[in-house]
This record gives sequence, C-alpha cells and structure tokens, in this order.
Amino acid sequence: MTDTTRRQFLKRGGFIYLSGALLLRPPLFTARDAMAQEEEEEVTPNEDLMREHGLLKRVLLAYQEIMDRIDRQADFPPEAVTDSAGIIRTFVEDYHEQIEENYLFPRFRKANTLVDLVDTLTLQHRRGRILTDRVTALSKNGFKTAGDKRQLWTYLHSFVRMYSPHEAREDTVLFPAFKKIVSRNEYDSLGEEFEDEEHDKFGQDGFEVMLDKVVRIEKRLGIYDLDQFTPKV
Repeated sequence: MTDTTRRQFLKRGGFIYLSGALLLRPPLFTARDAMAQEEEEEVTPNEDLMREHGLLKRVLLAYQEIMDRIDRQADFPPEAVTDSAGIIRTFVEDYHEQIEENYLFPRFRKANTLVDLVDTLTLQHRRGRILTDRVTALSKNGFKTAGDKRQLWTYLHSFVRMYSPHEAREDTVLFPAFKKIVSRNEYDSLGEEFEDEEHDKFGQDGFEVMLDKVVRIEKRLGIYDLDQFTPKV
C-alpha cells in the first residue's frame, strides 16, 4: 500500500468512526428542550382551579353518601364528617375561594364582565362558610341523636345543592371567560402565583396531601372503588 493510499484509507476510516460515534452519542439536552419540558409541567390557572374543583366534587360525594346513610338510618363514621368539613374549610374556603376572590373576581368587575355571576358566587362563598361552621359545631356532639343527624342532613343537603351548580357554572362560564379578559402574559404569571400561594400554605405537595385525605375518607365510607358505581345493564 502506497503512502497516498494509506492516507486515504485512514481518512476514510476516521470519517466512518467519527460518524458512527456521532450516531451513537446521545443527543444533547439543550436549553430549548429544558424550556419545553418546563412548559409541559406548568399548570395553567384554569387547570389548577378546575383540578381543585375535582377535589371539592369528591368531598361533595362523601357528603352525599353520609346523607344517604342518614336517610336509610344507617351508621356512618363521624370522623368522615369532621374530616370532610376540615378539608372544605382549609383547602376550599380558606385557599381556593380566596384565590377566586383575590385574583379573578376583581378582574371581572374591572372589566365589567359577568358581574352578576361574580356577585352570586361571592354570596355563595359566604353562605358556604356559615354551613361549614354549623357542620363543625354540630359534630362536637358526635351525631348521637336522631335530631343531630337530621340537622346534619339539612346542612349537608344545602351545601351540596349550592356547590354542585356553583362549581359547574365556574367551570363552564367563569373560568373560560377569565382567559379572555387578561393578557397571555398575565394569565401565565397568575398560574405561577397560584402555585406559589398553594406551596406557601400547604407545602410543595399540598394538593396531593389533600387528595390523600379525601381518598382516606372515601375508603372509610366504602365509596373509593369506582367500579361499584357502574350500572348493571
């Protein structure tokens, strides 16, 4: 093999080796990839609020189960009531509703949009707190008498009857409109503020902690297994 042929061979072989190494080398994780991943993990304000509504709905289902047992004169664990009311007070009324009243409602009033709806929702927040106070006060006796149980049924019924349409109206009317009355930058920044407030109040995994509490209530009441609600047709 001549020197010229050897040099050509080495160049060709080196090129093949370099190409193979580049093909085998894992792709670099670029700043753009990191940004894309971060954007995928971010929760928008509406997603955050509707997720919290999902948690509220599961507590309402626990309330409904307790009401059904009272109707059947069946026993129910008193702690399921107190724990449910505790979640309503700490997570829904003292956090979720404060987010709505501090960040959403003023912007609707300023934009003169859905003001009547916002006024009604605000009033229902106030009435909901009164009902939660009454449930909590009544629970101190342990619901030992038939009169206590009937009174509890009345409070729970009023709460469920109000909040089922309340959250449905927010999910289908208020939250979609909210995205239209603020800029994209403001909407995105509010999502971060919501997350910061949740973490400050409940810790990094605040929602997950509350959801675990709801799951324990559902298991205590025997309503956790989703398949049991499937009709036999």
